Amino acid sequence: MTDIQKFQKSVVDFCRARDWEQFHKPKDLAISLMLEAAEVAELFQWKDQAEIEELLVNKKEELGDELCDVLYWLLLMSHSFGVNLEESWERKMAKNEAKYPIDKSKGNHKKYTEI
Repeated sequence: MTDIQKFQKSVVDFCRARDWEQFHKPKDLAISLMLEAAEVAELFQWKDQAEIEELLVNKKEELGDELCDVLYWLLLMSHSFGVNLEESWERKMAKNEAKYPIDKSKGNHKKYTEI
């Protein structure tokens, strides 16, 4: 069992023990993911670079908690939708390699359609 599968199993077991699967419609899972991602963004909102650097030192646990909330919903969604994250990751990274060849994209922040 891979680490991703272990994490996914812990999320699924957590939900099943609480009988929450009944609430996990695709729309609601997607909204939950977006809300948790917004909570990550909220930690950085309105902060200048010095405040961000301070946050990364002094609020690392809070940031970690929010990132784990995002991961939680990704794992639950992938399980619910029958998406194999390991296979999807490999396929997506291959696409990214093709879209962003090193010789054209190294040190360049432009989107693949502009390089």
